[in-house]
Amino acid sequence: MSESFLSTVVALFLGSVGSVLLAGLILLLKERQLHRVTHVLTYLAGGTLLGSALLGMIPEASDMMEIKKVLYVVLAGIIFFFVLEKIILWRVCSDASCERNLQTAAPMVLFGDAFHNAIDGVIIASAFLTSNTFGWVVTLAVIFHEVPQELGDFGILLKSGMKRSRALLYNALSGASALIFGIVAYFSLNFAKSLIPYALAFSAAGFLYIALADLIPEMHRKTSFKESMVQIFFILLGIMLIYFFGRD
Repeated sequence: MSESFLSTVVALFLGSVGSVLLAGLILLLKERQLHRVTHVLTYLAGGTLLGSALLGMIPEASDMMEIKKVLYVVLAGIIFFFVLEKIILWRVCSDASCERNLQTAAPMVLFGDAFHNAIDGVIIASAFLTSNTFGWVVTLAVIFHEVPQELGDFGILLKSGMKRSRALLYNALSGASALIFGIVAYFSLNFAKSLIPYALAFSAAGFLYIALADLIPEMHRKTSFKESMVQIFFILLGIMLIYFFGRD
């Protein structure tokens, strides 16, 4: 095994599962503290999802592919996630009067994040094939980008009723897609590169759908002025984190 490949594998682990474990430190909080934090993390997730899609994924995809094609894929992705949520609702609900809730957001955020992490894996592998130094710089950027995203994901999973251990396991498995796709990309980069803009646009659709169809309606359940200001603050904070840490 070459030094470049070993460095790539270590970087992929740190950028994916490592980011999940770092964000997972919040699970060490006591039950009451964790309950309070999950509300805030849900607000933060709204901002990081919007920021990732509109400031990161779609612009990146449009640099690699015609913008009209990118928007076609985003539109198709939104329809796909709408249908996916319908299927999940049919499985979750026991009667016709059942209303949609954050239970549907949990599997969707894991599904969408797996796509996003897979793209991060391809990007890290591409960087290491350029040079080891560039690879580590990109890996640090991915970690800075991923930790706030994973914090938000934990907020969604916990708020949907998932246990701490299961939330950590599922988030780690979702993050592991970066490791798998990164290794595949390392050995078949030309093929993987051709899929990057499509996967970016599709992931962006998932993130937009989750933020606008699941998280924001949930936030509107709380209408007090104080809570609304907290929501706006953390949404903007999530967007700013993605903007500053996601820059090239």
